[in-house]
Amino acid sequence: MRASTFDELIQSAAAQFREAGISDPRQNAVMLMLHVTGETRAALIAAGASPVPEVVQDTFVAAVNRRLTREPLQHILGRAGFYGLEFITDARALVPRPDSERIVETALALLPPGEAVFAADLGTGSGCLLAAILANRPAAHGTGVEASPAAASLARENLQKLGLSARASVFEGRWADWTGWGEADLIVSNPPYIPAADIGSLEPEVRDHDPAEALDGGPDGLAAYREIIGIAGARMKRAAPLVLEIGHDQRVAVLDLLAGAGFTDTAHYPDLGGNDRCVIGRAPGQSC
Repeated sequence: MRASTFDELIQSAAAQFREAGISDPRQNAVMLMLHVTGETRAALIAAGASPVPEVVQDTFVAAVNRRLTREPLQHILGRAGFYGLEFITDARALVPRPDSERIVETALALLPPGEAVFAADLGTGSGCLLAAILANRPAAHGTGVEASPAAASLARENLQKLGLSARASVFEGRWADWTGWGEADLIVSNPPYIPAADIGSLEPEVRDHDPAEALDGGPDGLAAYREIIGIAGARMKRAAPLVLEIGHDQRVAVLDLLAGAGFTDTAHYPDLGGNDRCVIGRAPGQSC
């Protein structure tokens, strides 16, 4: 039997992905082939009509079968790009998503370059928000706060991989138990914000593979915001900004929570798709 070519295997995988309802089916197929071969896109295009070695074909088919179960592409690849950086990704934490880059952009606009500021990330997960901020502010240092030991270990791996361990630490515990609130010049967070009843309707890649505790925002999706904003209003450094990622329909509710806790200069910003994605406010009161 004639061995399949690279083009044939990619086309076959793309057709299977399309039938399974997977978005960007050809891109998924190409990414998996690049992953198993270790080749560049240019080399893969040049080899398109060439027969695929059996060991490569077997490895590719195994990867395709994993993707057909709706395991996230990033988990299979073991990596994901975010704000120009590459992160280790697996089931320990949420996959970094492009929409969250809006949080980094907002945070960087609030942190003057060259100043030795202290930034914190509540529920740091993979560490992507904290790492992106520190990578773009070489004089800054920071802490990721993470209650999940598994996610905390992933954040530490990413900070080390990106050469940021000397300027970053991970506090393993609840944000209520973290003692750095009054020291931070800026705090960011992408907390769980999906209403519990909506989790079952999420895409399988999210519903079945992301940690449940990183998704479940309680009955109305606002439980984490109430806790964070309540603590921040009492313990944050005076006028320090709090930057929060939100769901597309949560802007009014979260801004109301900020106003109710005494935050000032509140604002909101959309993501690249035009959906509400980020709210900010400056903390009231005195420094701790």
